[in-house]
Amino acid sequence: MTIDTCPAWDPGDCEGATGCPPRCPRFVDKHGEPILVEPFEPPRFDALASMYVDYPEPHRSMGVPPVGRERIASWLERLVERGFNVVAVHDGSVVGHAAYSPCSSVEPQFVVFVDPAYHDRGIGTELCRHVIAYAADAGHEALVLDVDATNERAVHVYRRMGFETIDRSGNDLRMRLPFDEPIVETVQLPPAERPAAH
Repeated sequence: MTIDTCPAWDPGDCEGATGCPPRCPRFVDKHGEPILVEPFEPPRFDALASMYVDYPEPHRSMGVPPVGRERIASWLERLVERGFNVVAVHDGSVVGHAAYSPCSSVEPQFVVFVDPAYHDRGIGTELCRHVIAYAADAGHEALVLDVDATNERAVHVYRRMGFETIDRSGNDLRMRLPFDEPIVETVQLPPAERPAAH
C-alpha cells in the first residue's frame, strides 16, 4: 500500500482530505526531526530486520525481539504474514516498528519497538497512535498487549494511550485498549484538529 503524502513535513495545519490514511504519516519528533510512519512494505524488510540485529538486551521484553538474524527474520515474517505492521523511517533508516496480529482476531495482540538511539523522541507514542488508528479503521474492537511490569517506560506510554491492566501474572501484565475509548477518535483526527500534546 503506497501512501500519497503532503509535500510539507510539518503537517500541523493540515485539516485532512479525502483519501487520507487513518493517521497522517508525517510526524515531527521531539528533536524537530521529520519521521515518516507508514504501513510496512516488503522492500523495507532488510532494514527492519537490521534494526533488531543489535537490539540491546535491556530493551528486549518477554523474549522479543528474538536474538540472531535468522530468528528475527522468522519472527518478522510471521508478523507480516498474519498481522498489520507500520514502520517509522528517518533518513531512509527504519527506526521503529509496531504491529498488531493476527488480523483475523477481534482483539489482536499489539507490539511496538523503537531503536534505542531514538528513544525519548515521541516515536513509540506515535507508532502506538498509528496502530490504534489503523486497527480501529479495520473494524477491530480492541488491542491487547503483554508487558513486563518492570518496563516502566513502556507501561507509562501504554497507560497514557488508554490501555488498562486486565491481568497480572508475576511481573507480566496483560493490558487492553477497547476502541470505545476517546483516544481512538483523537488519533484519527487531522493534525490541525488534534488537542495539543502533553
